[in-house]
Amino acid sequence: MSTYIKCKEVRHIEAQQIENLFAGNIRNLLMDAKLDYDKLYEIRLRVGRPLFLTYDGGECFLRKPGQEQYLVTTEDLKETLEYVTGYSLYAYEDEIRQGFISVQGGHRVGVTGKVVLDRGRIMGMKYISCINVRLAHEIQGCADKVMPYIRTEKWVANTLIISPPRCGKTTLLRDIIRQLSNGWANTQGLTIGVVDERSELAGCYQGIPQNDLGMRTDVLDCCPKSEGMQMLVRSMSPDVVAVDELGCEEDFKAVDSVIHCGCKLIATAHGSCLEDVLDQPFFYKLMGEKVFERYIILDKNDQAGCLKAVLDENGKVCLEQ
Repeated sequence: MSTYIKCKEVRHIEAQQIENLFAGNIRNLLMDAKLDYDKLYEIRLRVGRPLFLTYDGGECFLRKPGQEQYLVTTEDLKETLEYVTGYSLYAYEDEIRQGFISVQGGHRVGVTGKVVLDRGRIMGMKYISCINVRLAHEIQGCADKVMPYIRTEKWVANTLIISPPRCGKTTLLRDIIRQLSNGWANTQGLTIGVVDERSELAGCYQGIPQNDLGMRTDVLDCCPKSEGMQMLVRSMSPDVVAVDELGCEEDFKAVDSVIHCGCKLIATAHGSCLEDVLDQPFFYKLMGEKVFERYIILDKNDQAGCLKAVLDENGKVCLEQ
């Protein structure tokens, strides 16, 4: 009984942290709706549009009792932005330049509006018209099924997690990092270096990770992947380097430096299957060189995080769900 009470109290505190990010009108709607935040992914505010919620497997709009859908006002957006930035928008200019703000709890607040350019470089954003709060979800143990395929007593597989958007690849990567760092089953824990370019993995708030990435994990927060991977190799002596969403040419140049210095790599990429990823020349090259020894494919059925298959370096099935 005491465990249940503790769990309930923790969930109540987490719900309050989320609700306190929003303007009073919206906060009241969220509280009245008695939402299950464990299954809620996004809360999106667009000026003049309905308050939009994305759930695991669906979406909905919030409304006041007996009324039509609640339409977000300019004041709602302004007030929410003040709460998110602690009434100091200037202090978050660097993050806004990247299109998001990290907040306590590991959640990420995306913003859109008019981009301010100077000689082709993004300097900031004004006239913000949309705020999207993406809720962080830690699911410890979600990597249990795949760990035997990527970690043994004497071996760690270079691993690529392939998944369509919002199918749980970051959540899975986070738990793989935690288990490798702490030590999985009877294996020794490893030193993990994480390049968290968009503050999604560790969810750092004022430099402190809000998500559990394990006791032997070092995090470079808000750092470009290509530069961060090489920084970690030079200065932190990691056994494993972990990054989310490989994509640009510079990322793959850094992958070469990680692999050739003896580190292992755990990464993610967008795609619904291995063939989707191999359509990109850089991934095709890595496949040909058999850099990745395991491919974890995620699928989306009724909920995010459904494991579809684990493949070896040749694309042959090791595990199929």
